[in-house]
Amino acid sequence: MTSAIASPSTRAFAGRKGIDIDTLAAELGRETIGREDIDRKVSGGAGPAPSGGSAHTAYWDVDHSAYGAVTEEPMSRFAQVASANMAAAQVLIPAVTHHDIADMSAVERFRASIKAEAAERGVKLTALAFHAKALAKTLRAFPRFNSSLTQDGKALILKHYVHIGIAVDTPHGLMVPVIRDVDRKGLWAIAAEIADLAKRANDRKVRPDEMGGASMSITNLGGIGGTAFTPIVNPPEVAILGITRAEHRPVWDGEAFRPVLTAPLDLSYDHRVINGADAARFLAHYARLLADPRRMLV
Repeated sequence: MTSAIASPSTRAFAGRKGIDIDTLAAELGRETIGREDIDRKVSGGAGPAPSGGSAHTAYWDVDHSAYGAVTEEPMSRFAQVASANMAAAQVLIPAVTHHDIADMSAVERFRASIKAEAAERGVKLTALAFHAKALAKTLRAFPRFNSSLTQDGKALILKHYVHIGIAVDTPHGLMVPVIRDVDRKGLWAIAAEIADLAKRANDRKVRPDEMGGASMSITNLGGIGGTAFTPIVNPPEVAILGITRAEHRPVWDGEAFRPVLTAPLDLSYDHRVINGADAARFLAHYARLLADPRRMLV
């Protein structure tokens, strides 16, 4: 019998109620079990929820047209796969999000100082390239973040490479192409690859071999807005970094408040692998690299 997908809290609840999760999943003809399925089984009430791979399918089994005019828009196959992956991630991963900010003043000054060279090279040196480089350096300093759990959850696969996934918002859904060996590449090369992958993702020309094997991913909402969010960990990775729009904030320097360009950082991580103190240290190290980009060279 295949082991059913259920959160640790759901399994604990089922144990208290004397319900075998795997047997219940077989009875319902599903792979995923939620707490409401346990309640329904114990109460002997409304019978099994409809099948379809989701523990909450019954919540969506509604005739919305009974309340007014509606239009049905089919979900693309790409969107359906992404939806299933995110739902499974939320069920399986006990995720926590740690928030911090990074001083981007030095990065912006450096970008401004080489603007002419960037134009000559035909490369747009975005802040995202610095974020990718800083993340690669930080993953080297904190190797536990550059790992994946084995399927049985009994061991960690520690990776000796640093590949960074870059989430790209496209008309056909979110894609996460991967830049290989970011720790061994310079900023110009990283910036050029980000631009190339983003363009090809929008054109649906990213190859399958360019989509997997990331050490960790970055999801950047800086070009849209927001002050914070909670990104979903992309398994089998153990963490994901979210970035929102940089803005000037008043920072006390010991004598007066001064405006400092800061970028909000949101690190979601798998609590089975990473604890809160390590997450805080990871983001603090990351922020220090961005506050003084020269540290990325050593």
